[in-house]
Amino acid sequence: MIRLLLKSFTASSCIGLGNDETLESLLARRSGLKICAFETVAIDTHIGEVRGVDAVRLPAALSRFDCRNNRLAELALRQDHIEDALRQAVLRWGPRRIGVFIGTSTAGILQTELAYRDRDLVTGALPPSFEYSGTHNSFSVADYLRRRLHLEGPATAVSCACASSAKVFGSARRMIEAGLIDAALVGGVDSLCLTTLYGFQSLQLSSPAPCRPFDVARDGISIGEAAAFALLERPGDDLDDDDVLLLGVGESSDAYHMSAPHPEGHGARRAMQAALAAAELDAGAIDYINLHGTGTPSNDRSESCAVTSVFGPTTPSSSTKGATGHTLGAAGALEAVISALALQNSLMPGGVHTTQIDPALTTFYIRENRRGPLSHVLSNSFGFGGTNCSLIFGRAG
Repeated sequence: MIRLLLKSFTASSCIGLGNDETLESLLARRSGLKICAFETVAIDTHIGEVRGVDAVRLPAALSRFDCRNNRLAELALRQDHIEDALRQAVLRWGPRRIGVFIGTSTAGILQTELAYRDRDLVTGALPPSFEYSGTHNSFSVADYLRRRLHLEGPATAVSCACASSAKVFGSARRMIEAGLIDAALVGGVDSLCLTTLYGFQSLQLSSPAPCRPFDVARDGISIGEAAAFALLERPGDDLDDDDVLLLGVGESSDAYHMSAPHPEGHGARRAMQAALAAAELDAGAIDYINLHGTGTPSNDRSESCAVTSVFGPTTPSSSTKGATGHTLGAAGALEAVISALALQNSLMPGGVHTTQIDPALTTFYIRENRRGPLSHVLSNSFGFGGTNCSLIFGRAG
């Protein structure tokens, strides 16, 4: 597989807007999870809400895209000079040679939930102001970004549950490798809404406490929201040691169950093995694993089986969802950026909120931050229906 440079990247979640705040929270082992007070939700759970989303205003010409999800995308676009990097990419390659690949699960479904409150009580019709294609439609956020950035290359939204914004790295890589584009904006955006909060509660997967991945007393997830982006290009000859490269993408689909992973993590194992093969690396080359680690009993047990079967019990691993919550369709991109920050800052972030590691889980799970040189990091994202994706990132130097 070709190597691709993360020319620029950014992430915004409940632990911070942009890379500096995100890194500061990781170093301080600070969680952004708080008791749920979102909208009209009456659930005993914790959530990861991004500050300032409601205050964001979209450009007037793109007002039909106005919804929480696209406001969150706009907020993230304003961080870390990612917009400037994309303008420079347009000058290098031209607008038709840059693709847009965005992962999301529910997109702007909150806008539909709000519209249903105002439907006509006689006919049931939704209010005329409701704009489905610009908000609820899964393609909405990809469409908004390509218009907002004046990009004319291929654009697509990937919606395959919690692996969505990891798989977009594979979609972009294939397009660049095929010569159809020269660069790609990849990422994920998913925002809080009633559908996911009540949906996961109905599945009995939400925890009343902040989630505690790999803990012996883990009892469910904490839902968060996030937006994260990266500009992917072929690397040039002027790489700096701190530059981050996408080295491997591994995907699988085991379809074991609609909402539960295979007990022994067969699909997860295949995804990690495929990523290693694509990167032409042995398992021993991975210095740190950012686990999917949702904090549910079955998911953590399944992932532990899969990770141990590939890497053994000695590779340091942790989940950052105790800090950010599970950002669903944005999780893959958010944790890709966290992996890039880990590489650049020689940081293995300890798992927040995990106090007693489950002795039945054989993965080497770290609770405290570790510092030391990192060359290769693997990031896992596994979704409902058995959609699995593993990404491997490495330092250029």
